[in-house]
Amino acid sequence: MNFTLTEKILRDHLVEGSYEPGKEIGIRIDQTLTQDATGTMAYLQFESMGLSKIETELSVSYVDHNTVQVGFENADDHRYLQTIAKKYGIHFSRPGNGICHQVHLERFGRPGKTLLGSDSHTPTCGGLGMIAIGAGGLDVAVAMGGGAYYLTCPKVIKVNLEGKLPDWVTAKDVILKVLNELTTKGNVGCVCEYGGVGARTLTVPERATITNMGAETGVTTSLFASDEETWKFLAAQGRGDQWLPLESDENAEYDRVLDIDLSDLEPLMAAPHSPGRIVPVSDLEGMAVDQVMIGSCTNSSYVDLMTVAGMLKGRRLVPGVSLGVAPGSRQVLQMIAENGTLSDLLAFGARILESACGFCIGNSMSPKTDSVSIRTSNRNFKGRSGTPSANVYLASPTVAAAAALKGEITDPRNLEMEFPRVRMPERFKIDDSMIIPPLPEGERAKISIYRGPNIGAPPANDPMPENLRGRIAIKVEDYVTTDHIMPAGSRLKYRSNVPKYSEFVFEPLDPEFSKRAAELRDQGIHNLIVAGVSYGQGSSREHAALCPMYLGVKAVMAKSIERIHAANLVNFGIVPLTFVSESDYDSLAKDDDVEIPGIRAAIEGDNEVIEAFDKTAGNRVLLKTELSKRQREMLIAGGLLPYTVRKKR
Repeated sequence: MNFTLTEKILRDHLVEGSYEPGKEIGIRIDQTLTQDATGTMAYLQFESMGLSKIETELSVSYVDHNTVQVGFENADDHRYLQTIAKKYGIHFSRPGNGICHQVHLERFGRPGKTLLGSDSHTPTCGGLGMIAIGAGGLDVAVAMGGGAYYLTCPKVIKVNLEGKLPDWVTAKDVILKVLNELTTKGNVGCVCEYGGVGARTLTVPERATITNMGAETGVTTSLFASDEETWKFLAAQGRGDQWLPLESDENAEYDRVLDIDLSDLEPLMAAPHSPGRIVPVSDLEGMAVDQVMIGSCTNSSYVDLMTVAGMLKGRRLVPGVSLGVAPGSRQVLQMIAENGTLSDLLAFGARILESACGFCIGNSMSPKTDSVSIRTSNRNFKGRSGTPSANVYLASPTVAAAAALKGEITDPRNLEMEFPRVRMPERFKIDDSMIIPPLPEGERAKISIYRGPNIGAPPANDPMPENLRGRIAIKVEDYVTTDHIMPAGSRLKYRSNVPKYSEFVFEPLDPEFSKRAAELRDQGIHNLIVAGVSYGQGSSREHAALCPMYLGVKAVMAKSIERIHAANLVNFGIVPLTFVSESDYDSLAKDDDVEIPGIRAAIEGDNEVIEAFDKTAGNRVLLKTELSKRQREMLIAGGLLPYTVRKKR
């Protein structure tokens, strides 16, 4: 048999089901990561399930999202995370140590291993030859306790890279090209596997940029082979002994092949308000720019920042333009501080930001009203920057630096300067003093877990009713993201307080939703959501399912639902349904009363099509369910938490 690399790793970790694309399989998880915005609830759920210790090879808790401590809530949560890490045997990466994906790539990721993270950009570590998957925090909590992670056995897309990147064209342009080809929809249940002679010319940080932003295509994950470049990176991190050569078999068969010649690529950008709106930089040249932000888990590596500094050294920031630079990790920050690069950035006029997610999630550095902001991050959904009227363009570090130099969008190939060639260091600065290792098992029992007043127990759902009688509490259009459902930014500090955080569900689209849904819930009326294409795309934020569940939402009826969000809906006992005929979307209206008689029996009976009746309009609507036997049992129980507790008994 000739296997893809994806199939090799998944087969090696298979614990349930058979390897048949399209079927549900369960895999063993070697490593997990959490970040503070999602991890706090994940660990609360871990405790609720009565789990006593970590069963993975390695679990790491990162603090990188809510590092701006306005009020007590974030500091309290950080203390909770640190004490629970001590209690259960988890590595704890302190605030300031860096963004989870970059730090995990540097210090923990290993070829051939599986990684499950409560963040949608966990596939970053696919750049090391891992199967690295983003998921909801509840799935991660189960995996930390030794449970399998369930996913659809994927189809594999081969992205065949030829040639070599020309000067001024970067790995960011590669993934923007892939997004242009695959788009942000229609790739659920697939994995992108990169190969070809061009792939071997890319360093691990370049590969990580590609696998990181591959999340925007909707694929389960992306990965590269583990080859000589992988060994060089691990050796430079002092981890050469963890290297393992891995690649797909020569005659492996793929479900689709996408050919890209790196030599033919040009600088690209993603225009507002989607990572999939790809345009050549040359088409936008001359557009005035108000803000430039360089960093995020996509583009804040040592080479990224050294390249930017090489372009900016000895020059000055254009008046009227603000520049922020956020190194992705403390390692990178220390290295550019010691070699003088940090001084070059400061002399240019850059504002040096914390090694954290910061501007990418909209909790700092929001641009001014009606502005143009060029960012090296991975998402530009409307309002995500913290400014609803801002126009955010996604670009490579070289394009971002060119904008800072000129005050307008500029093709860097037109700059009158030589391309600054930066080599990967033979040895990175290794200082893990900001990572607190687990205590010996015998010392953990005496640890008390700190709980601030903002931290509450995770709510659990009721079992699925025999009949669903509900009201359409909101009807939304295509491409509604988890940021629309559950705002981030300043609201994230309430992530441990579900009743409070639930007050902001759908706030950007309908500020009255929460109040209206709570009133219906209290009257015993189930809430329903009607949505368009790719509902729930973006962040893995499980609160986008957890908080609607708390408000009494029992079902989502959509044209299509993205992978992580669909799984999160099931995890919290909300039925994900899609229209048999998309025209039925048009027939449903907000405030319509809808009945789904016998929904419990339909789910128990393995029905693929379920009938719903719009009592207000007098219409019948046919809905599809694509659920495994395990997911059906979870929905009947009310979600993964009560399902897991029941199984333990």
